[in-house]
Amino acid sequence: MKRPTTSVVSSKPTKSEVGEQRTTPNGKHRIKRKRKRAVASRRYDNVSLLSSIVYLLAVTASVLIVRHVRSVRHLPEINIDGDKKVEKSKHKNGRIGGRKERPDDDSTLPEFKWPVSIRDEDNNFEDVIHPGDGKTIMSLPKYWSLPIPGEDGTAGSLLSRDVATRFGSYVDGVRDTDHKNKGDPNKRTIFVAVASYRDWQCRYTVESLLSTARFPNRVRIVVVDQIVDGDDSCGIPVKPCEEDPHQALCEYADHVDVIEIQAELAVGPVFARYLGHRLYRGEYYSMQVDAHVTLVTDWDVDIIKQIESTNNEMAVISTYLTDIEGSIDPKTGMSKRNTRPIMCNTDFEGDGASRHLRHNSQPEVRPSVYGSPQMQPYWAAGWSFARGHFVVNVPYDLHLPMVFMGEETSVGIRAFTFGYDHYAAERSICFHTYANGKNAEKRNKVNHFWEHGDMYKG
Repeated sequence: MKRPTTSVVSSKPTKSEVGEQRTTPNGKHRIKRKRKRAVASRRYDNVSLLSSIVYLLAVTASVLIVRHVRSVRHLPEINIDGDKKVEKSKHKNGRIGGRKERPDDDSTLPEFKWPVSIRDEDNNFEDVIHPGDGKTIMSLPKYWSLPIPGEDGTAGSLLSRDVATRFGSYVDGVRDTDHKNKGDPNKRTIFVAVASYRDWQCRYTVESLLSTARFPNRVRIVVVDQIVDGDDSCGIPVKPCEEDPHQALCEYADHVDVIEIQAELAVGPVFARYLGHRLYRGEYYSMQVDAHVTLVTDWDVDIIKQIESTNNEMAVISTYLTDIEGSIDPKTGMSKRNTRPIMCNTDFEGDGASRHLRHNSQPEVRPSVYGSPQMQPYWAAGWSFARGHFVVNVPYDLHLPMVFMGEETSVGIRAFTFGYDHYAAERSICFHTYANGKNAEKRNKVNHFWEHGDMYKG
């Protein structure tokens, strides 16, 4: 029997779980990996004290980043049953963390299929402990793949261009074998992850994603819908399909997977997006958007043209989106903007214990670089578009409950250390509904995950 489109993650334990000792995947069960010395020998005889301090701080920061990256990626793969032996995770064709010959063929890559859905994966779920309360056991789809080994045979090292090119599925089952002779871009599949917290606009975003795409048959949407009884479900069309069968959520229902979660289990966007990315299944491109975004006509064709113009398989296009007001022509569905939103600096915000880093955008102007996206130093969680291997190699960290502002810093830095390059799009393909102007009243009524903040630490 197949699972329904909407899979409910419950906080109620099964009979086999009652009274059973469970160990949280913390510290002692992490997979140990050999790590190169991060600090090379260096003479300090003629270096000033200030320079020495700056150098040591930089080295310490790099070591912490490396340790963080290499510990996070394996946690979801650990067996959390206290009475079972914990084994090291293994890649299909080699030990992750061990050295092997440089990958030069498809043996390093998992199998790519299309169409795909978690509804076809009855036996591909595993138990994961909730990061907020440390006791709720969630049954979640397993990861499709561990991080892909790079040029030196280890996960975390830079992917070769050949491996990065061959990664990802096509709707007709073909595969890229050479970056100079790629397949039809209109047949490349797109994975879209949407994280929503009690947002009435979520299903409108899903509808927009499918109805405005030129080739909706190659788009697969995964929604993590955190709601309470009585909220609109993101997996249900705005109108019954009997009344309007031409709604995208009716015509392409098999292209949408929804994980529905009790809102009181929500512990922030990092957790929700971690859940969504577990549902990735080898699509050629990966995109994530907020749950209150409107797409322009033919967005899928446009953004693929933009990312391919970078001639960079490690390109990640991302930015803080422009407000929807005055941005889309209601007759054509095309963008009315000719400016480029770009993230240009970051600074501290707030006071005391709540002081944090926040990225900023420069005032929008016409792009000074034409014909390609422009490189920028930062990554934005509200909209991101990259090759599919991005979500495989830079997974979200499960163990960051109640984190909001640190999400973009965590993913952005780890992505850069894995060899990914951040870009701002030349043209906007989607726009954000902010709580401004005529949208302020409706958006200000939407609840936020911190309404249950007193239940969890973080």
